[in-house]
Amino acid sequence: MPRYPYRELEPTREAREVFQRWIDSLDDEFSRHRNAVLRGEIVRDNLHQLLLGRPRGGALNFTLTTELPFNVLELSLDPANVTLEPEYYGDIDAERYALIKPLVWFWRMFDRSPVALNHWLGFRLRSMLGRHIFKSIGRNVKIYHGVEFTFGYNLTLEDDVIVHNHVLLDDRGELIVRKGTSISEHAAVFSHAHDPVEACIIEHRRTEVGPGARVTYRSLVMPGVRVGEDAMLGAQGVATHDLPPHAIAGGVPARKIKTKQDAGRLGESGEAPCRELPPNR
Repeated sequence: MPRYPYRELEPTREAREVFQRWIDSLDDEFSRHRNAVLRGEIVRDNLHQLLLGRPRGGALNFTLTTELPFNVLELSLDPANVTLEPEYYGDIDAERYALIKPLVWFWRMFDRSPVALNHWLGFRLRSMLGRHIFKSIGRNVKIYHGVEFTFGYNLTLEDDVIVHNHVLLDDRGELIVRKGTSISEHAAVFSHAHDPVEACIIEHRRTEVGPGARVTYRSLVMPGVRVGEDAMLGAQGVATHDLPPHAIAGGVPARKIKTKQDAGRLGESGEAPCRELPPNR
């Protein structure tokens, strides 16, 4: 059967230069300013231009009721004026999270902006932010729009990982996604569990996926599970126990159906395996 590897796409030279200069300038600012307040100001000013189309400036008029909705919007572009869900969790490292919160808010707002579906730009911006937010992020990681993570600082994404849109990566405990792993749309990977009697009792469990694993559409990896090398969790499957290397598993709870060797390929052509996406450059 024919192979259809992903195509390499590029914006115009002018757009590429502008996009990359913006990402590089943000990277430089976040690297130089290891301070939550200064990072918040950088985020606020960039979101103002990205979402409102003009530089921030001038005093807000709080006296006119007709301007209150705009005031709410403009004030909410400043991370200091918002609260995020992880901040309510008792197991948060509040001091550690405070430093990355402006960047998390920038990520969330970028994904809700008119340019978030520009994948060339989005891949590179999210990877840059991930270097400042995550415990570790490797090379050529591609993160699509709408991906959610919890704290960020417990999350490791190794080289060539692909995370498709609207995935949930729960890193309240340690979460490691190994090299070359792909996580499909609307999947979720968890690293914490609640006591069945008293929900405020939390247990952190290290969860690990890959290398080279595939967690497919709307599937769940439960806390503490190890998805082995080259294993695949089928659509809407729920992995409650470790999946061995090269296994194909599915169902609720997921069980091993066959191995990759048993399954073979849809078509044997002798060609080299295709990459899911070309590398970032």
